[in-house]
Amino acid sequence: MTLSTASIPVIGPVGASARLRSTGLLMALASALAFSSSGPFIKPLLESGWSLGAALLVRMGVAGLILSPALFLAMRRQRSFLRRHWRLIVGFGLMPVLGCQLFFFSAMQRMPVAVALLIQYLAPVMLVGFVWLRTRRAPSALVLWGSAVAVAGLVLVVDVSGASFDLIGTLLALAAAVCVCVYFVISERAGDDLPPLALAASGLLVGAAMMAVLCLSGIMPFEAPAVSVELAGVEVPWYIPLMWVAAIATTLGYALGVMAVPRIGSRVASFVGLSEVLFALGFAWVFLAEVPAPVQFAGGALILVGVVLVKVDDLRRDAGPAIGAVGPDMIPASSPPTSPVARVP
Repeated sequence: MTLSTASIPVIGPVGASARLRSTGLLMALASALAFSSSGPFIKPLLESGWSLGAALLVRMGVAGLILSPALFLAMRRQRSFLRRHWRLIVGFGLMPVLGCQLFFFSAMQRMPVAVALLIQYLAPVMLVGFVWLRTRRAPSALVLWGSAVAVAGLVLVVDVSGASFDLIGTLLALAAAVCVCVYFVISERAGDDLPPLALAASGLLVGAAMMAVLCLSGIMPFEAPAVSVELAGVEVPWYIPLMWVAAIATTLGYALGVMAVPRIGSRVASFVGLSEVLFALGFAWVFLAEVPAPVQFAGGALILVGVVLVKVDDLRRDAGPAIGAVGPDMIPASSPPTSPVARVP
């Protein structure tokens, strides 16, 4: 009796790749959800007397320590782990971890928060432009339309009406956007040789160490009073929101983010990251009683449409990529980039 192989389902690389990307998409959404809770929980602390330096130091330090077992395991497996990857680790710690937060909060001091958010979240469009310049190949129409629709939605969500222009604030916000781009580009390099969790842990510890130096030198003020803050109408001690931000929001945000990017690519991950703005509106609504306006819901819908358009383009390339089509999502994580990294995340 002869058994025909035509009746046997074969799970090949295409099916495995589809499952990997689906998992990565869920991780990216969960990462955005985790990150989005940071602002609504940190804001009451800063308004109650905590300095930014103190809050960021605790945030990065605690998250780095929680993820440190992954770093120790990677160092045990690779005796030369730090020597081989120190440039990516230091770059990740100084730009996506420390630089993004410092530049963004510095921009906020000179311009409305909404405008700073809008400029920082131009990172996905900047990534599309970066790949366009690097490969000299124009993005597909779906990607261009997705970028335009997502940016239009972002403008509605953050509500920049009546904002005034500030050159230095704009440059600082653009620097934050570049750091966000670096986050996605470096995270895409993670893989078996550079485990994502080890990258996140080492980057957070580098960022915390640098922040400690800034606080000890007096460049960044360090104020950490034992205060109580109000969340969702309930008064809680300072360590409740701070530990949430450090142990949950930051730890899960970076851990899931760096694991998602190699699976779905930096371009798709950066557009999915726009959902962080929508999640942040929800957290602010629940915990700070800041009710979104109807136009912000409309903007959120446009952002989702833009993400879907970019994802559809990604699926089309998976089904049958055009000859010569090159993009960050088509470069294997183990392959070295053709140009230097120089976001988020």
